[in-house]
Amino acid sequence: MKRSQILKTSCFIILVSVLSACKKLDLVPTDVFTDANFWTTTEKANSVLNSAYSQLFNNNYFFFNEGMSDNAYNGRGDNEGVASLAAGTYDPALGRLNGEWDFHYAGIKTTNIFLENVDRVSSMDANLKARMKAEARVLRAWHYFYLTTWFGDVPFFAKDPSIEEAKTVSRTPKSEIVNFILTELDAAAADLPVNTAYAEADRGRLTKGAAIALKARVLLYESRWADVVTECEKLMSGNNGTYSLFASYEGVFLPQNEYNSEVIFDLQYVPQTRAYSNFFDMAPLSVGARLNALAPTQELVDSYLTLNGKRINEAGSGYDEANPYQNRDPRLTATVVYHGYEWRRPDNSVKIIYTKPGTDPDPAAPDEYRAGGISSPTGYYTRKYYDPTSANNFLSGLNLIMIRYADVLLMYAEAKAELGQMNASVWNQTIRPIRQRAGFTAASALEFNASANQVEVVRNERRTELAMEGLRIFDIRRWRIAEDVLNGWAHGAQFGPSDVDNGYIRANQRSFDASRAYLWPIPQDELALNPNLGQNPGW
Repeated sequence: MKRSQILKTSCFIILVSVLSACKKLDLVPTDVFTDANFWTTTEKANSVLNSAYSQLFNNNYFFFNEGMSDNAYNGRGDNEGVASLAAGTYDPALGRLNGEWDFHYAGIKTTNIFLENVDRVSSMDANLKARMKAEARVLRAWHYFYLTTWFGDVPFFAKDPSIEEAKTVSRTPKSEIVNFILTELDAAAADLPVNTAYAEADRGRLTKGAAIALKARVLLYESRWADVVTECEKLMSGNNGTYSLFASYEGVFLPQNEYNSEVIFDLQYVPQTRAYSNFFDMAPLSVGARLNALAPTQELVDSYLTLNGKRINEAGSGYDEANPYQNRDPRLTATVVYHGYEWRRPDNSVKIIYTKPGTDPDPAAPDEYRAGGISSPTGYYTRKYYDPTSANNFLSGLNLIMIRYADVLLMYAEAKAELGQMNASVWNQTIRPIRQRAGFTAASALEFNASANQVEVVRNERRTELAMEGLRIFDIRRWRIAEDVLNGWAHGAQFGPSDVDNGYIRANQRSFDASRAYLWPIPQDELALNPNLGQNPGW
């Protein structure tokens, strides 16, 4: 599907009309796809479904959402509003809020139009039609999942609304929408094929396993631990698709390994045709980046264990503050670029990255930390998702993974830990293989420690395994620890004045108001259009 989805979608002008109109619930025409001349062939119906796929998520949200969390800092501009959101300096007029709202309701509109009209294609194979309906239902459920996660209660439409309905609708309780999501995912999973049943041309489409994995994530965010266990076991059993940890952690995110055994669902991109250049503002400047707009934090770097499985502040860890990147979890090097980093170029040559002030033999010293400069404001850059095959300005068509099998194992481990059921058997199914794949070899890192705080162990493992994949902000919000980790300074490397925070750069001061910020405010523009929506508490 990677190429055919994008190319076929662009061939239908009617789709462009819909996408350009899908800005507001109350302004979008409801009859664009109802012309009898359109719903006549499977190909045309598929073009609408492919459009719905392209509306699920985007690369800017994928990367910059990390800047809302304690993992990264958006130090230049306010990309997708994440600098304002992280600093707590926003109100209902912030553009990101309205953008997120519009984005997901546009996707919901497309799926509703598809589901309302696809039965008019009388020539379509019945099994194919059932599968395509299931795909659309998962996409719609995913949009509602994002909306309820951010905003709580939101307007709910299971069919395309009239203009009047859109202007007067009130919000449906989150609990009702979550129940709808779960029911939809069950129904869709029954009609979707397993991942190995798709032809190569259809790779990237939603599968039975993807519907189950998404359901597990929804349940995880609802803290329904026993139900999370049930859904994850459906995937771990191998009865609902074939998934496994890919052999190389770094390799999971390389273009030659797209559609590898770990990928459950990913966003489809195509070099040149549908591509992104986020690394132009994330990679080190000395390897071709323009500036730094998203920098990993010291807090993220500190979360990586030492090779014996201990936290850096734990007795016996062997951590050396003077050589902080030695003897560390190999996933750190696969994710974050630090001082002295050996950056491998596409031709396999190595470029040493100098981020510490006054150390680069090159007088220009483009990557060195400079307060107020265009280099990284934390002294760190990003490596994960760097595409060695990218074109000028890091233009990449590398797929972005939304759910992978390691996440399923971590969801299972977290649920078991929360239920008080973490034991050596569960550990050996989940955390041990994840760490082995990462490169840990010491028994102290791989063996189950019954005396440890299992919930905290799993939470930290989740952070380091999934770092810079856009999931951390959702985790700290559902764990209700945002007021702890998003208040105070986000730090960078130890390149600052020694008498301030032990020399760790004060990169950005954050604020999180727990009395209101666990829900985003309803966007101001939406309230102006429809006062019946009401506002979330505290806003």
